[in-house]
Amino acid sequence: MEQVERTGSGVQVWARVRAEHAICPSCNGRSRRVHSRYHRGLADSSVAGQSVVLRLQVRRFFCDTNDCAVRTFAEQVDDLTAKHARRTSSCRTALEHIGLALAGRAASRLASLLGFVAGRNTLLRLVHALPDPEIGTVAVLGVDDFAIRRGRKYATVVIDAVTHRRLDVLPDRKAATLSAWLREHPGIEVVCRDGSAAYAEAIRQAVPKAVQSSDRWHLWHGLTAAVEKTVIAHSASWNTIPRAPDSALDARTRDRHAAVHALLAQGVGLLECARRLGWALNTIKRYARAHKAEQLLRPPRYGACLVDAHRDLVRQRLGENVPVTRILAEIRQQGYTGSANLLVRYINQGRADPQRATPSPRRLVSWIMSKPANLPDHTRRHLDDLTTSCPEMTTLATRVREFADLLTQHRGQDLADWITATRLDALPGFDSYLNGLEKDWDATVAGLTLPYSNGPTEGVNTKIKLLKRQTYGKASFALLRKRILLT
Repeated sequence: MEQVERTGSGVQVWARVRAEHAICPSCNGRSRRVHSRYHRGLADSSVAGQSVVLRLQVRRFFCDTNDCAVRTFAEQVDDLTAKHARRTSSCRTALEHIGLALAGRAASRLASLLGFVAGRNTLLRLVHALPDPEIGTVAVLGVDDFAIRRGRKYATVVIDAVTHRRLDVLPDRKAATLSAWLREHPGIEVVCRDGSAAYAEAIRQAVPKAVQSSDRWHLWHGLTAAVEKTVIAHSASWNTIPRAPDSALDARTRDRHAAVHALLAQGVGLLECARRLGWALNTIKRYARAHKAEQLLRPPRYGACLVDAHRDLVRQRLGENVPVTRILAEIRQQGYTGSANLLVRYINQGRADPQRATPSPRRLVSWIMSKPANLPDHTRRHLDDLTTSCPEMTTLATRVREFADLLTQHRGQDLADWITATRLDALPGFDSYLNGLEKDWDATVAGLTLPYSNGPTEGVNTKIKLLKRQTYGKASFALLRKRILLT
């Protein structure tokens, strides 16, 4: 280092190389004969938020090897300079990390604050120039799709399910694309996936000997949907809150159920029913599957209100036969700011009854799907009372706990017995779920037996959502792919 000076734009450092010889990049021969000298300007890492420019005196040497292809060459400094580079290695690395983290204009603004001089296009070029990570041989893969534009365009991310390392990002979720990628990378033994038929077909075509493993979370999520249908179908047995006999929602549900089944009795198809009634086809299917209108009647769902904070006091005073006006005065002294009509409606709905309030169907499903040891004592007792009030609910809770044991204990070999017993129970909403398990039997058994899952891939998908939102949908797929693989 020969001189350091401060300029209006930052700091300049004048330096030269002290080595007496240089290595030829073509033949790796040493040379001491100097051809010429020149100054090279290199942007370096900032100091105290100020940009630094390195004015490096570089020598050009003669190559003394007779059979070398070059006659002269410029010396390079390890870990500092590179051929044709206008930045030092540390400066380039810092800009690459900034570009990967933010991309585009946001990265340029941060770089300028840190003392680096780089525009958004320069940062994007640095990111695109980065090499893709080496894939190598991977035995266990995790495959999942993510939305580039929800409902329109999707892509596929492939990771190592053991090390959670991101391997590649494919531009779509077609079977042919994934199949071609799998053929290019031999050595795959297990592939973890969700219930996608396209992925299953791609794996069968490319690596037929590989074991397909269904994701355990998706198996449990599908069971949750089936449990919710059963809970709703038997809501009349466990719901202790009476519905108003003249409820508009009940009347509309009964009318719609009667209209759909009247057309079905005449031999009209589901699609024609949807056209005549002007409803969605899925709505027609939902009413057609229900044999009775009562299976579609749901208990009321109440949101949070101002009285909830004073529920215990209201229940206590109602048990003592205290007038509502006195209850209103007492809770207002405790900070209640609502109206008297809200309190009266709250009491008339039965939400302040001294006995326990019946949960919503979704809340009851969450209790059933939870591990009993993780529930509070009062919640567990309430759940036991609700499930024992109906034989079907008792059977439902038993089947859920049996499946949880299969899932956590990796007892996929017992799945057939569980399906047989569940079919004999004839629980509403379980037929489609059981059919799906049997349709993808090998992958389902492997998912309940092997220790691998698609959870790491879902975690990568969560991080991809952040990367997408940072660019507001303006980035290309190539840039998004680089950020996914290298961030």
